[in-house]
Amino acid sequence: MPLDGLFVHALAHELNQTLAGGRITKVHQPYPNEIILVVRNNGQNYPVLLSAHPAYARAQVTRIPYQNPKTPTNFAMFLRRNLEGARLDSVTQVENDRILHFAVNTHDELGDEQTLLLTLEMMGRHSNLFLVREKDQRILELIKHVPADQNRVRSLIPGATYVLPPAQDKENPFSSDLGGLAKIILDSDKADWGKAIQQEYQGFSSISAKNLASHLAAASDAMATAHDWLNHFSNPEPTLYRSEKNKLSYAAFDWGETGSTSESYQTLGDLLDAYFAGQAEADRVNQQAASLVRLVKNELKKNQSKEKKLNQTLVDSENAEDLKIKGDLLITYPHLVKKGMNSVQIENYYDNNNLITIALDPRFDGMQNANRYFHKYRKLRLAKDHVLGQLKETQEEIDYFSQIQTQLAVASPKDVADIKVELIEQGYLREKVKVKTRGKQTRKPKHVMGKPDQFLSTDGTLIEVGKNNLQNDQLSLKKTNRHKIWLHVQKLPGSHVLIDSDNPSDETLEEAAQLAAYFSKARDSANVPVDYLPAGKLRKPNGAKPGFVIFEGQQTTYVTPDATLVQKLKKA
Repeated sequence: MPLDGLFVHALAHELNQTLAGGRITKVHQPYPNEIILVVRNNGQNYPVLLSAHPAYARAQVTRIPYQNPKTPTNFAMFLRRNLEGARLDSVTQVENDRILHFAVNTHDELGDEQTLLLTLEMMGRHSNLFLVREKDQRILELIKHVPADQNRVRSLIPGATYVLPPAQDKENPFSSDLGGLAKIILDSDKADWGKAIQQEYQGFSSISAKNLASHLAAASDAMATAHDWLNHFSNPEPTLYRSEKNKLSYAAFDWGETGSTSESYQTLGDLLDAYFAGQAEADRVNQQAASLVRLVKNELKKNQSKEKKLNQTLVDSENAEDLKIKGDLLITYPHLVKKGMNSVQIENYYDNNNLITIALDPRFDGMQNANRYFHKYRKLRLAKDHVLGQLKETQEEIDYFSQIQTQLAVASPKDVADIKVELIEQGYLREKVKVKTRGKQTRKPKHVMGKPDQFLSTDGTLIEVGKNNLQNDQLSLKKTNRHKIWLHVQKLPGSHVLIDSDNPSDETLEEAAQLAAYFSKARDSANVPVDYLPAGKLRKPNGAKPGFVIFEGQQTTYVTPDATLVQKLKKA
């Protein structure tokens, strides 16, 4: 189901039960449209994600790790100043709309008690997050400033009065006696029930309305069924569905989605983490690494075009002997060629005196045309050795940028900085930022390399996955890792994987191979070959690019990547 008013009702119920009465200890803004509040309640810390993303707007307790920018945004600093240390009194929903109020009890500059509302509107591209003073509904700050020429319905700037989005003239199903539903059942055809429910009641998406209609059509007591169906949103049983085509969907309870397998979760937060993990992470990476993605795409395009031209030159050089033959024949029979001729036919004594047609430049005579053919022949002969060297270098560049492209495709936001540093070190990017120190000296900010992702196999063995070439080199070439088992997808770009054992169980080896296949270009393939061997057998050629190793004596296993298993093995 989409994140409609019904699902937001379930979210509000869960968040209020979990967070009400807790203290906001930290405020972070790791991504442009998203805030993380760390709320401590009942002896536990709850990272609460409030997202005003145009495609993935939501509110949830999240366990997906995040990395903060080095410099906090102005919005994050404003929230820290006003919210850190304050008590979160309640989480409530506005009617059955996609709007949540987080009521925070704090003090103003004079020390007087006041209530601030952190209001999240989850409405697609119009999503926004506000900090509003409750007593006068004044907007103190908001995550997206919208100028008046883009929104004439209400003012979305600091200092303005907060006004709710225009309301629809529909009933809230959770405060209604559902009399309108009885009328729909009596007066409408069953095929029209879904559309009628959506028009009558607030917060219903078309999918939710159709699902309720199907339950009503199969029920003997329609009104009791409707009340039971709605009560599920106050007592959710989070369910994730996976279709035969591996497409994911979710619901607040198991409402019987046909043609899909279902998986239950403890909380709605866990459910949304499982659903949004891949999509939201990929979008965050695209936001942070847009320039890197563009660079890699351009470099690949440039080198692939160069490879095509070099291959054509190589083909031409294979035909160089034909040019020599034509030059020899023109020297032997120069009297047959006169200026102004475009071609000439000559007996080819290299081919049983069969006639051969030779193209001519009409500006020159026979000897001059012969010299032109010999010049082309010598040029192609000399070019062959040069072209072979260029082809090797170009193929190495293509392999390298294919590897970077794959790494960006499977990267999490914390991996982007490492990839950027690598491209700067390799000379593909210029470093623009310099930090001034005393006097006229400048120094580069020291980059702290991220750590490889860690996973735990079913039997508890640690498995590490390098998400970029710097991490791959660290994993593969570290002396203390020489006896550990190393894995990599065969003949394709992918992550280096290391099992923290010199004699892993067959189950651990299978799971590590699954990780190697999943974090590679073969993520969506089946029966993927994965090579494995002790890391001590790896060699790095002199001058090789980061992440490149050679080896022999490997063994191969075949696996089909499973995203569910990867999430299960992820170390918290």
